[in-house]
Amino acid sequence: MPKYVGSDFKHGQSERTGVLLVNLGTPDAPTPGAVRRFLAEFLADPRVVETPRWLWLPVLHGVILRIRPRRSAHAYQQIWTERGSPLMVYSQSLAQRLETALVERFGSSLTLALGMSYGNPSIPVALEQLRKAGASRIVVLPLYPQYSATTTASVFDRVTRTLQQWRWVPELRFVMQYHDEPAYIEALAASIEQHWETRGRRNHLLLSFHGIPQSYVQAGDPYYEQCVNTARLLGARLKLAESDWSMSFQSQVGRAEWLRPYTDELLIQCAREGRRDLTVACPGFAIDCLETLEEIELRNRETFLSNGGSAYTYVPALNATDAHVELLTNLIARHLQGWPVQEIGAAARVHERAQRSRAEG
Repeated sequence: MPKYVGSDFKHGQSERTGVLLVNLGTPDAPTPGAVRRFLAEFLADPRVVETPRWLWLPVLHGVILRIRPRRSAHAYQQIWTERGSPLMVYSQSLAQRLETALVERFGSSLTLALGMSYGNPSIPVALEQLRKAGASRIVVLPLYPQYSATTTASVFDRVTRTLQQWRWVPELRFVMQYHDEPAYIEALAASIEQHWETRGRRNHLLLSFHGIPQSYVQAGDPYYEQCVNTARLLGARLKLAESDWSMSFQSQVGRAEWLRPYTDELLIQCAREGRRDLTVACPGFAIDCLETLEEIELRNRETFLSNGGSAYTYVPALNATDAHVELLTNLIARHLQGWPVQEIGAAARVHERAQRSRAEG
């Protein structure tokens, strides 16, 4: 018989509501060994690489994991901080701020845990944290504004696979996407406008999204359509003419055709055709990471300038900003509707804040 994880259920206990905040993940260190472990888990996910396992896994372990970790480790070293990986640092900061905002709004019956699809802390570890906190209802929020089977669905797989081992399965709600959420578009637009105020407004705005293989879209993945929708809404909110902005897709690997235009190729084209004054933003990345800080801000900047570009600036991701926290708080609040979670008044919020201050010393 299968052995299930216990629920720690106690009669008369107060029910709690959990929020599972999920990001993609990062190596534990910018070393070839740590990167190899991370890539082995990431690239073995059949949601990420849909090639049949019998064909893909020998290539992955026999070729890719012998070559790519050293190159990727060097890239991570370019952006690593004293506190660790930027993705982890910003994700943890966002999680802490988001939990504070949620507790102030809904009280201490709500708790939040941060999990990563690959690497640490894992989704099973984060779910176990919520289980031990007594969460009988969980909202899962993947930090992917645009849905893709390669990202959002992979989170769903990992969450449900873990819950299959639980004796008492919690009630579950899943935030599948928020690509056209008005507050999301507003937060992006405000961050770009603030960037222009401090760094100077450029003549052209490039919106770069992470790419996926074209075959995935042809098979029914809505990612491309949602990226286009985000870009159009953002351009309209910024009151830009169609000639004043472009969108592209980055991070393609392998020989398969990915979504086009490719960011690196478009940057060269922009520079050579006279659009030499450029701002780049990455609306699909909630948190700054290797793909934004090393690929976009460093490597692609050099590509653009070396091909005739004159000015290039990158708009940071929303990270743990006030606008991002407010956006996600309201998004979670909407998904809590119908559950016995009530917003608390101003006096109760002051009391909650005082209790947390005493608990934290």
